[in-house]
Amino acid sequence: MHSDVLVVGAGIVGAACARALAGAGLAVTLLEKGGTASGTSASGEGNVLVSDKGPGPELDLAIHAARLWRETAPLLEDELGPAFPSIEYEPKGGIVVATSDDGALALVTFAAQQARHGVQTQPLTADQALALEPDLDPSLTAAVHYPQDAQVQPVVATEALLASARRAGAVVRAGEAVTGAVSDRTGRLVGVRTTRGEHHAGAVVLAAGPWSGEVGALLGVSVPIRPRRGVLLVTTPMPRRIRHKVYDGDYVGATQSSDAALQTSTVVESTASGTVLIGSSREQTGFDGRLRVEVMVELARKALTLFPFLARVPVMRSYGGFRPYAADHLPLIGPDERLPGLWHASGHEGAGIGLALATAELLAAGIAGAPTMIDGAAFLPSRPGLAAHLAGAAV
Repeated sequence: MHSDVLVVGAGIVGAACARALAGAGLAVTLLEKGGTASGTSASGEGNVLVSDKGPGPELDLAIHAARLWRETAPLLEDELGPAFPSIEYEPKGGIVVATSDDGALALVTFAAQQARHGVQTQPLTADQALALEPDLDPSLTAAVHYPQDAQVQPVVATEALLASARRAGAVVRAGEAVTGAVSDRTGRLVGVRTTRGEHHAGAVVLAAGPWSGEVGALLGVSVPIRPRRGVLLVTTPMPRRIRHKVYDGDYVGATQSSDAALQTSTVVESTASGTVLIGSSREQTGFDGRLRVEVMVELARKALTLFPFLARVPVMRSYGGFRPYAADHLPLIGPDERLPGLWHASGHEGAGIGLALATAELLAAGIAGAPTMIDGAAFLPSRPGLAAHLAGAAV
């Protein structure tokens, strides 16, 4: 089977890439070893955030991505019709809270830096924060409102992007795992071998999230992406009392940390179904998916520092997943110079949902040779920040 582009991975990033590429008129085949939206995209909160990113290329990408979600959500609704489930796009905004004097200074300083780079920030007094979130602990020392933050239902959003891609001509093949590379006489990657045969294409996009390292090895290259474990608690449904995504200022530091040990920070938000999601944790445990009681206890304990009323709300379940962690905390988007024909769209860690549409736009433009609204140089696999992690890679 021959396509213009093969996309490996049917999470939200792969789905967005397939949709963008098919929309550009290219023949696209998407390969997924398991079920669609069954990996990392099924294990997150659906965050579309600008609030957690400091000045730099990822923030620029996130601002653009937030705009794309605002535009794309109604387009998907119109295209797929009322019979398709809602992606639950909710531009509810975020509130970041500090609970100490040192944390307050760091939060206000960080928000001021973001504001100079295009983020809408609204510093709040304690009374203003309580007016927006009446159940917050009133002992907070500072808060900042981020109107651009939003949320989607990640599984439905992934399936909606896949449905849109199919309508544009993309072929989605679930239950088909990549087992090796198909190369021409020059060493260029011209396809992949799978558990069901060979597929040939002019370009192969690796969008396998935390499994990109494993698939990359099958294709003959070292991909510096590792799984970073995260856990969420889910409460029983209740009338909505939490109106925004609310998290403490420690969350930003946790997302940028390279520490392999367990780190937790408080993130609390409601869903359209009435449940409350409580996170977040980060630790590097390989692909060990076992839930640990001490992690769940720590998440619950910290959530009460923001919303004490949650002490009376039952937790009905917990689940975890793996974020695709890149060593320099930036996603890999673009061609792999070591293996012509291979392109990357991975390494977003916990920002894949929010950055999916912007990633797909960059990638599709690169493959099609079209101009882009965002400079993608900082995300190329050949960037200096990854050089030490790519040294000696087999090709």
